[in-house]
Amino acid sequence: MKIAFFDAKPYDLPAFKRQGELKNIDFRFFDTRLTADTASLAEGCEGVCIFVNDCADAEVINRLHSLGVKILALRCAGYNNVDLKSCYGKIHAAHVPAYSPYAVAEHAMAMLLTSIRRIHRAYIRTKDFNFSLNGLTGFDLHGKTAGVIGTGKIGRVFTDICRGFGMRVIAYDKFPAEGSGIEYVPLERLFAESDIISLHCPLTAETYHMIGRDTIDSLKTGAVIINTSRGALIDAEALLEGIKQRKVGAACLDVYEEESDIFFQDFSGHIMSDDTLARLISMPNVIVTSHQAFLTNEALENIAETTADNIIALSQNGFCENELCYRCGQVEHCKNRRERCF
Repeated sequence: MKIAFFDAKPYDLPAFKRQGELKNIDFRFFDTRLTADTASLAEGCEGVCIFVNDCADAEVINRLHSLGVKILALRCAGYNNVDLKSCYGKIHAAHVPAYSPYAVAEHAMAMLLTSIRRIHRAYIRTKDFNFSLNGLTGFDLHGKTAGVIGTGKIGRVFTDICRGFGMRVIAYDKFPAEGSGIEYVPLERLFAESDIISLHCPLTAETYHMIGRDTIDSLKTGAVIINTSRGALIDAEALLEGIKQRKVGAACLDVYEEESDIFFQDFSGHIMSDDTLARLISMPNVIVTSHQAFLTNEALENIAETTADNIIALSQNGFCENELCYRCGQVEHCKNRRERCF
């Protein structure tokens, strides 16, 4: 079985090569991202494997279908870059819903602790043998209120971590986790009461720019925002304005709205063309990491194994438990995974 693997990075190769050998899948690795111009690289392949910045819009889906591609395997949880309506009846799509919820949740907490205890600033100072404590005062997490938006596996792990710090946790989710013991509240109340807000939800038409100008106005002054999900959950311009007005106390961003042409690449010798990102990075209370929350050895192995299993199941059965179902309208919450969607 031949699978065209787009946007391949050095850290992807070991785990996927192992899975390819174990499960008789011929992964053909390409450095380039999937676009309408590069889709022809999948000619002769039964499927394609893509990541968050690959494009799988209607034009690309139709092009892949014309080439005989039957499987679209996402090696990530998010699928906002895939036109599932165009896939229906042509190409079966599946994702990796939970590669390592611990990796992402722990990264979110690591960014939070780094920010509020000024660890990043202290690290730079001591490299210059500056051991002054001026300007490094932080605050305790114990007793603070964490608002968690999205309580899938990652959100629930982050909730547990916050509770371990003695924090009160409130949450919002369109699909509450039954029996979880989580206190669910309306979104407006979460914004008003939370000292820390962490986003763990997918990007949809409903969640696009859920953190915008009106939202930021409703926050507690000094609230910290964490985003390890998808960049466009936050209106970056509104966030920047909220930071300048001292309404937002800090921002910890592992994703960015316009990251597709920036993240995963080295621009250290170039002038940053994205003014908004450049201004965010320049802020002393903003920490930006380049979509690395998932990047642990355990997560990479799990991603490769689940992706390979999805490919095998789709090839042999025409469906799998991680298929993104357009027909039922529930997408990843579809309860019927025992028959073909088409």
